[in-house]
Amino acid sequence: MSSLPEYEVFAIKYAHHERRSRENFLGGDPHDAPMPLDYFVWLIRGDGREIVVDTGFSAAMAAKRQRNHIRCPTEGLRMLGVEAQTVRDVVLTHLHYDHAGNFDLFPNATFHIQDREMNYATGRYMCHECFRGAYEAEDVVSLVRRVYAGRVHFHDGEGEVAPGVSVHLIGGHTMGIQTVRVNTRRGWVVLASDASHFYANMEQTRPFPIIWSVAEMVEGYAKLSALAASPAHVIPGHDPLVLARYPAPSPALEGIACRLDVMPKTA
Repeated sequence: MSSLPEYEVFAIKYAHHERRSRENFLGGDPHDAPMPLDYFVWLIRGDGREIVVDTGFSAAMAAKRQRNHIRCPTEGLRMLGVEAQTVRDVVLTHLHYDHAGNFDLFPNATFHIQDREMNYATGRYMCHECFRGAYEAEDVVSLVRRVYAGRVHFHDGEGEVAPGVSVHLIGGHTMGIQTVRVNTRRGWVVLASDASHFYANMEQTRPFPIIWSVAEMVEGYAKLSALAASPAHVIPGHDPLVLARYPAPSPALEGIACRLDVMPKTA
């Protein structure tokens, strides 16, 4: 019997973007149906800890990127009883604009990131628009400042954030994207983030087109499944089906947040 703590895990929606299915698969999609993106941050809570996964983007960034900003991610956290200024650990799955803004709203946090992601976001590949397009220079520079302030913890491959919470280098979408593995009452849940934007990406082996390495992304789907208690325990990063499949923590949070540490309502 495991002695590891069991955590609650929540997905919190903060933004939305209408999109067509042809935009969500490498090589397009012949059906070309509506297939929107939801934007999430995640909360891991238990054993006296509150760990936030990714920090989202601001209303100003939403306007710049033409996204529908619904609420500040910290407002969603507050709805679950968590104040951003008290959070001590934030995992950054990668540094794309929709996962790594709002650093100033977490003034007491240590940020967890992969070595390879920082190297990628500050290195030679950012000379090319095809790689840098989803990054914001000010977000990257902001994290560099926190490195010099002693507030960044680097991981090289696999690393522990807390007992029962670990990060794992996947690669593919970016050079250094990592996922988060969490021990819960229903077993190991894996927050895939953008290692798989949608269920369909990993279930059909059809990569999302914003990509560093097709090979690493495809191999990553198997890694995600291996880390989780079952393939059904892998949570994609942007799929509106997540909110449809998992129950809200309360009726008031329906359509805003859902619990991932309990069994889904539907398969």
